[in-house]
Amino acid sequence: MATEKHNSWLHRLAVFTAMCTLGLIGLGAIVTSKEAGMAVPDWPQTLGHNMFIVPFKLWVGVSGIFEEHSHRLAASFVGLLTTVLAVWLWLRDSRQWVKQLGIIAFFLVVGQGVMGGLRVTQMNQNFGILHGMMAQIFLLVIVCLALVTSRWWKRTPAAADDAQRAPRVVRMHFIMASVLIFLQLALGATMRHQHAGLPAWEFPKAHGQWWPATDAESVARYNAERATLNRQLHNEGRQVFLMTGRDILPFHLTLQMVHRVLAVLIIALVVGTLMVVRKRLGAPHALSRLSFVWLGIISLQVALGILTVIKYKPADIATLHVVCGALALGTGAIGTFVSCQKHLPACVAEPVPESKTNMEAAA
Repeated sequence: MATEKHNSWLHRLAVFTAMCTLGLIGLGAIVTSKEAGMAVPDWPQTLGHNMFIVPFKLWVGVSGIFEEHSHRLAASFVGLLTTVLAVWLWLRDSRQWVKQLGIIAFFLVVGQGVMGGLRVTQMNQNFGILHGMMAQIFLLVIVCLALVTSRWWKRTPAAADDAQRAPRVVRMHFIMASVLIFLQLALGATMRHQHAGLPAWEFPKAHGQWWPATDAESVARYNAERATLNRQLHNEGRQVFLMTGRDILPFHLTLQMVHRVLAVLIIALVVGTLMVVRKRLGAPHALSRLSFVWLGIISLQVALGILTVIKYKPADIATLHVVCGALALGTGAIGTFVSCQKHLPACVAEPVPESKTNMEAAA
């Protein structure tokens, strides 16, 4: 029977599922960063065995296979957690929209798994891009479930009308910045699943220009320079993924430069969000503190992106870059959801001292 009482264990499950989802995105990033996506060529089986009983000697410690198979096992675990969460919400939460959100999460995680499988069986990189983007959408839903099952959410009054919500300019800043981050992650997923390595390895310029030339002669020169640099790096024993067996194309250069420009727009918009929220709601406000954390995450994300370029795309830094991007999107979703749904007064009137009240009454 549904109840409106706070269920701490249900909330803990939602938070744990969100954390595992973030970890799963990190594992997926390791797979793409190390170009290990096709290390296991069959699905839903793994190397001809049931995925859950693959002999250890076939995958533990085997580079490529270990990352890909670990990703599959982690995905199955997140799928199990999501199923339990959806059923629990359906049975115990009285809010119909929360139940529906749990069902959406269930179907998203199933679709996510199927999309990952199709990437393997169909050998189509477009399925990989969709797989990566569905992961971000799924994370948003799980983060929202973790938020709405919290004690804080249930105790904070809902906004009865538009006048009680955060000012429209605050809401729009959160929404616009979150949308831009999602588009940025879509660009990043497209870049990774092009399997072209690093088309430009300088910062802030690219191939000595603010916007590199993309004519056939210039692109051929970039490829020759990259091949020479790649041999040098491997002779030094550096584990980088500057090249992955595919030549640079003009499209790859355009993608990376648009990715850089969008990064500048995002950090400017998040800074603007922080300034607007502090001005309209005050520094102590919950959304102001969240905006400050958000700016810190975005700044770290930008730093990791720069390091990915100038360090020639090492797998660990590239993976952290992806995880930080997902964390930035989740934070933006929380800010958007709270600013649109909850009544959080900009300031609280201070209580009048009793002595002062008595004096005014006597006068």
